[in-house]
Amino acid sequence: MSVVAIVGANWGDEGKGKITDYLAKDAQFVVRFQGGNNAGHTIINQFGKFALHLLPSGVFYPNVTNVIGPGVAVNIRALLQELDNLKRNKVPEPHLRISHRAQVLLPIHALMDQAEEELLGQNQFGSTRSGIAPFYSDKALKVGIQIADVFAPNRLRERVTRLIETKEVLLKHRYGISDVMSVDEIMELLRGDVQGIASYVCDTSQLLHDALKNRKNILLEGQLGALRDPDQGIFPFVTSSSPLAGFASVGAGIPPHAITRIVAVTKAYSTCVGAGPFVTELMGTQGEWLRKHGADIGEYGATTGRPRRVGWFDAVATRYGCRIQGATEVALTNLDVLSSLQDIPVATGYKIHGKVLDTFPTTADLFEAEPIFEIMPGWQSDISQISGYDKLPSAAKNYIERLEELVETPISWISYGPRRDQIMKK
Repeated sequence: MSVVAIVGANWGDEGKGKITDYLAKDAQFVVRFQGGNNAGHTIINQFGKFALHLLPSGVFYPNVTNVIGPGVAVNIRALLQELDNLKRNKVPEPHLRISHRAQVLLPIHALMDQAEEELLGQNQFGSTRSGIAPFYSDKALKVGIQIADVFAPNRLRERVTRLIETKEVLLKHRYGISDVMSVDEIMELLRGDVQGIASYVCDTSQLLHDALKNRKNILLEGQLGALRDPDQGIFPFVTSSSPLAGFASVGAGIPPHAITRIVAVTKAYSTCVGAGPFVTELMGTQGEWLRKHGADIGEYGATTGRPRRVGWFDAVATRYGCRIQGATEVALTNLDVLSSLQDIPVATGYKIHGKVLDTFPTTADLFEAEPIFEIMPGWQSDISQISGYDKLPSAAKNYIERLEELVETPISWISYGPRRDQIMKK
């Protein structure tokens, strides 16, 4: 038995979906433990190309039970659209279970998210406007609606009424919005949507505890990355739930001692969607080249389609991300993207007000940081058809081993192309 958490070491967009999809072939359960449909995992396989937002990345394997845990923000309509997309692409119906303790993300959450970003203008946080911050605010305020509530009409009306009462004044006086869905409209929406997922809803914590007793292999799939954590990340340019492996036991509903491995995923260069400090960011022609050649069709957000910000590998940020994730190993993705470069810069430190740091500072100092680069020689050859680590060009192996030394965590997996089979073990 093994319980493996697959999490991001950076700002998100590291390629976690591909790593989860690859490792899921040996798993019986894949569990999403936090976040919502505000980010996506891109997967390419024999059925086509898919951007998964709420569905766990094990849905393409008939042997996997895919679990949406209690820590997830469940936009029911978006989830049903994802399931319909799988069906339209001839993917066999996945084995899916949804926690009855997970809470429902409503259209009013997305409305508030959009209104707040518009109000902030140039000071906005780079939200995907999916409603995540208002959703988790309601969860903290204890006015959220659990999926179990939707099956109890009297309790549901009481919960919806309380939620709407807390929103109407804010929407009207802060955002100038008076056209808000009524209690009856939200009740009707929920009753209609929930019928599509009713057969999947269960006590997923009990399901996973039984799986642990029966020594099943479980993957815990995180969304976004360590630097988007509200406590340890680049606050306030963060998400509203914890993407750290330490939260996986809470968001999935299993004991923390059950997690045996933590795989931190990072790209061979850096990418970022959203606002906030990004020390190695490339602008101009270099940035455009890396964005165009990155990933399989360029570096654009799987959820929003926004161009990702790109930069050279940041060893300071990645070492920090691996540390706060408690990473036991690293999966390095998109190595092939760098194959044509003669020289490859790697940030090994920051200079802030004339002082050199190799530790990751707070957000205020990050805005003042300048990267200190070490230049690594490129391998200038196609590696997309190589079948093993020993067959990589020596410069590529030197690059990998230098990154491994800098992040102080062993690199176990290397992705060198967009397909499922383009992953090698180091």
